[in-house]
Amino acid sequence: MRRGSSAEDSGTSRRPATARGGPDRYRRGARRTSAEPLAASWRPLEDQERDTGSGRRPAGQAKRDKEERRRRGIGALLAHYGWRVYAVPVLVALTALVVMDTTGTSSDPGSGTLGGSIASGDQPATSGPPLGAEIPATPVGPDIPTAELPDGFDFTQKGNSTWRVIPGTKAKYGTGGPVKKYTIEVEDGINPGEYGGDDALALLIDQTLSDPARGWTASGDVSLERVDPNVERPDFRVSLTTPETTKRPDLCGFNIKYPASCNSRETGRVIINLARWVRGAKAFNGDMDTYRRYAINHEVGHALNHYHEACKKDGDLAPVMMQQTFGVANDYVYLLNQVDPSNSGAVPNDGKTCRVNAWPVPQGQN
Repeated sequence: MRRGSSAEDSGTSRRPATARGGPDRYRRGARRTSAEPLAASWRPLEDQERDTGSGRRPAGQAKRDKEERRRRGIGALLAHYGWRVYAVPVLVALTALVVMDTTGTSSDPGSGTLGGSIASGDQPATSGPPLGAEIPATPVGPDIPTAELPDGFDFTQKGNSTWRVIPGTKAKYGTGGPVKKYTIEVEDGINPGEYGGDDALALLIDQTLSDPARGWTASGDVSLERVDPNVERPDFRVSLTTPETTKRPDLCGFNIKYPASCNSRETGRVIINLARWVRGAKAFNGDMDTYRRYAINHEVGHALNHYHEACKKDGDLAPVMMQQTFGVANDYVYLLNQVDPSNSGAVPNDGKTCRVNAWPVPQGQN
């Protein structure tokens, strides 16, 4: 109950409810009395004529009424919402700018340097230690025709992210330097028919790494030895791996959009991308034997602490540490490397183009 005197207490009588029903209810500026329902006149012009006593409005009244409505409309809006009247359009404009900026950003994608030095394909190898690089959620980078995966046979896109060691050993080869021990492994879930079977894979890798004249041991700076599964900590594991597994941050990552192989220092794996093993690279023009030997030597080169190199002279054989999976033109490789801060200075955009080469010492050691 509301506190205060009632109508009976003050000696006055209440007005009949019907007294509220006249035209005064709709007069400009009149207030609704208590307990009276909200209502609007069905004939506001006739009511106004009754208020003024004639059918015509006073001179200038229309203009004054219009100005009054404008002032009341703006004033009421400002009084009710205050600073928010100005803030809303500003926020709308800012939201539009943010949306435009977000949709304009390329989501298309890297070098995989968090996991290791990238050698060929989708992610360029690092020219220095691959530590701490951020992996974007999606790949980015320019369109480079020679970096596209060629057409060819089908292959498994995603394996089990575990590997099995192919049995077998090869005695130490090389004439000097430290002995680096390695295993040959295949990701579980890959059909052996896609790569020619375990024996063919192991034979090609062993032959490539043990070449006495053209391989890494030719310089006398290092020796190599293949060990069996019982060796717990080989120096590196040559691992045939499906494209999706290579994208793991601790392996090659996925900063740019082309299939890659890499050396993962974090896991000790020399990753050979199955997509590239099956289809090669466009710069090699279908020469799969040369490409596969290049991929082996390039990635093992990273495991032996060799970094990327550029084409040094037009028409020469490319250094084995050039990213030939992307192409053998410095300008193309330079463009792709710009998405990888740790690798952006490895190759200049100087217009030089080389020829493909699979070997650390391509002319043979004298």
